[in-house]
Amino acid sequence: MVSVPVHPNIFVPILRLYFSLFIACLLAVAVPSSSRAQAPKREFRAAWIATVANIDWPQKGGLSSEEQKASFIRLLDRMARMKMNAVIVQVRPAADAFYPSEKEPWSRYLTGKQGSPPNPYYDPLQFMIAEAHKRNMEFHAWFNPFRALMNSNSNPNPPDHVTRQHPDWLVRYGGKGYLNPGIPEARQYVQSVIMDVVNRYDIDAVHLDDYFYPYRIAGSEFGDAAAYRKYNPEHLSRDDWRRSNVDTFIQGLNKAIKSVKPFLKLGISPFGIWRNATKDPRGSNTRGGQTNYDDLYADVLLWMQQGWIDYLLPQLYWEHGHRAAPFEVLLPWWRDHDYGRQLYFGLGLYRMTGTPSLSWRSTQELLSQIQDIRSEAPGTGWSLYSLSSFDNISGPIEDSLRATDAHIALVPTMPWLDSLAPAAPHLSRTETGSGCFLQWSPGDVDARHYAVYRFDKNEPIHLQDAAHILAITREPQYLDASKQRDVVYVVTALDRLWNESKASNPVSR
Repeated sequence: MVSVPVHPNIFVPILRLYFSLFIACLLAVAVPSSSRAQAPKREFRAAWIATVANIDWPQKGGLSSEEQKASFIRLLDRMARMKMNAVIVQVRPAADAFYPSEKEPWSRYLTGKQGSPPNPYYDPLQFMIAEAHKRNMEFHAWFNPFRALMNSNSNPNPPDHVTRQHPDWLVRYGGKGYLNPGIPEARQYVQSVIMDVVNRYDIDAVHLDDYFYPYRIAGSEFGDAAAYRKYNPEHLSRDDWRRSNVDTFIQGLNKAIKSVKPFLKLGISPFGIWRNATKDPRGSNTRGGQTNYDDLYADVLLWMQQGWIDYLLPQLYWEHGHRAAPFEVLLPWWRDHDYGRQLYFGLGLYRMTGTPSLSWRSTQELLSQIQDIRSEAPGTGWSLYSLSSFDNISGPIEDSLRATDAHIALVPTMPWLDSLAPAAPHLSRTETGSGCFLQWSPGDVDARHYAVYRFDKNEPIHLQDAAHILAITREPQYLDASKQRDVVYVVTALDRLWNESKASNPVSR
């Protein structure tokens, strides 16, 4: 993840700008949600949990297992209060692991020492997946594919680590160490690490972040000349060869994933600018100093066009009116280049921390971005970077998001993976002293979740209105503890890709 410097508009008189922000904040609270873009029934709502350098979790290396578990549960409970439906957790920050692995050592960001297991022992990844699923959230396992050393001058890894067994695969650049994407065996190794998790864990998606080749450093060249000479049979230019290496990696990874678990999603979270229009007429009307295509050698549009990935989550960490990368320019540009795949938008919650620039000193910028997504790219969604930022923001951003997302949302479907909905359940009810107890037959072995709806007795049953969803549950039962009468309940079944069945038989109360 990377931030881009912000340059406030110095030509706007400061008093006038403060007054405008004050009025905007009042309107954000006072204007009813019905006059803004309505929260949709299907919307990806997520947050990143970064583990590298203990950015989000754990707060520091070496916490006890119980402290780790308790702090992770607090993070998920915060997400649940805001009705989020997916969590993206970094499980491999730098050729290390937040799970037991025969290939790579336990991460020092988990235990305080590279290679040391949690104490008392537990499997953090298995635990995190189970806790996310308890809250009806998807778990996206986030891998940084080629970063191998956070400090190129210090290698904390054991003798059997890839960086020690294959020093010829390692490129030191910008103070870090990277596995060289131009070496076929290195790419295959990274794929094998990811596939180990795919095979052993019930994750919902593999998630890769923004860089494959590292961000370019002025005056410094990534040291892959020997690999370029050895592994370039088509005599491509250096830039085209690098892009081809990453294309090959993404295509091969997707094929491997789908051969084992056809339902498993592969998502990429690229830097927010593909190319500037000054370099390519297909590019965005931006002036980014670095871009995916030209500097990170990641042709993410090609991957969408070819169907090698299932979702794209570009990092749009800039505000409206940014002089180099305005949000209002990038949002519709990405929307118009989804090529039939799922598209979500990364939002820079962290921009509100520390000493924020003027645009980020209130909740208005972030809320406006969410409203723009709903009005201009409906049925998509967003993810916040990153979750612990909530602890460092003085304003009422969590309360604002809870008000903005008052209703439950289902994760958008991916019909190219599966479009067959489960069979509808059969519903019954029992009146108890605690409320109305609903039970239903599972209906279908593919059912993974159930949506419980409640309507007024004379109201037509329309499943498209999220305001009628009482709950999402993994159990074939639900207790409505309200005293409300003259209502009708229906239940639908959802498979793991969120395809929804028809409504069950209605039951009145």
